[in-house]
Amino acid sequence: MSFSKLQKEYFKKAVHRWNFKVGATRSGKTYMDYFLIPKRIFSCTGTGLIVLIGHTKGCVERNILEPMRKIYGDSLVGKLSSSGNVELFGKKCFVFGADKANAVAKIQGTSIEYCYGDEVATWSEEVFNMLKSRLDKPNSIFDGTLNPDSPNHWLKRFLDSDADIFMQTYTIFDNPYLTKEFVENLKKEYAGTAYYDRFILGRWAASGGLVYPMFSYSAHVCTEFSGEEFYISIDYGTLNPFSMGLWQYDRAKEKAYRIKEFYHDGRKTQKQMTDEDYYNELLRLAGDRKIRSVIIDPSAASFIATIRKHRKFQVRKADNRVLIGIRLVCELLSSNRLLFSPECKNSFEEFASYKWDETANEDRVIKQSDHAMDDIRYFASTVMKR
Repeated sequence: MSFSKLQKEYFKKAVHRWNFKVGATRSGKTYMDYFLIPKRIFSCTGTGLIVLIGHTKGCVERNILEPMRKIYGDSLVGKLSSSGNVELFGKKCFVFGADKANAVAKIQGTSIEYCYGDEVATWSEEVFNMLKSRLDKPNSIFDGTLNPDSPNHWLKRFLDSDADIFMQTYTIFDNPYLTKEFVENLKKEYAGTAYYDRFILGRWAASGGLVYPMFSYSAHVCTEFSGEEFYISIDYGTLNPFSMGLWQYDRAKEKAYRIKEFYHDGRKTQKQMTDEDYYNELLRLAGDRKIRSVIIDPSAASFIATIRKHRKFQVRKADNRVLIGIRLVCELLSSNRLLFSPECKNSFEEFASYKWDETANEDRVIKQSDHAMDDIRYFASTVMKR
């Protein structure tokens, strides 16, 4: 077992109240924690709780518990229960997600001896602030990892404070075990965006300008494509625009082609369409193709019910997380795996006007000209996610 220079340094020097590894994706930040967490747990005296917090419980299971289980086995790394309990190295631990402010209730009134934090920059600020008062033992300690975000992010202000903090910054080049080909591909996929600074160089960088500056007509528009799977993605609206795209997907090459689209703006046309009207447009868009599934925002309950009533299409509720979806679409566009027919004029108009809100203190898009952008993101996040 060999570790990088930064990983070894963290293992020796991370003895402060707050200890953070900040930086690029795949830079080795989390790998060290599979060996650090047992050390912390064995040091606990039982005077307070042992807690693992992530964006969601599922993220902690996927990013931390499952890899540790492969290293140590099921007897030392137990199964995560539905209530959020897990036994680690013979000690009861508690796991929960911190993506929403109401998660504060899960640690309110507790006393915590050790806390591990995964993806801390994705947490609710209210949860983090409550955690400060819960680490109330003389030996209480926190370890956290994160990818950097906006320079105005609430966590950046804490990291720049005079609190008892040990912090490292990682770039992707600090992981000597990644292949050169992988690093070069990732650099290309994030080129020209704030994600390059954050996920390659490990810097806190503001998002600004166009959300998808890498989109170009010459690179992403074509007239020929092959693929055996067909999908339709929908961003539902009544007075707000309704956007729907027909996709052809080549699973082997991990490439998708938007064949054509339907777009209706009720405010602009002064004509409000019913769910049955939209369903008829769905039929027209599908034609005689066998559609694997219709992907739609989970909030479109009435239209989902209409589609299911007719029993022709399988409905698949979209992964509608905005920032994670945007990041994936950036990767797919940069690697030319998301392509478009010349017919997709509404998509092209939105690509040219879909922008970040530069007045916000966190990553946030301007909610204008975004309906085709949303249905494209739903398709990418739900069908093409890795």
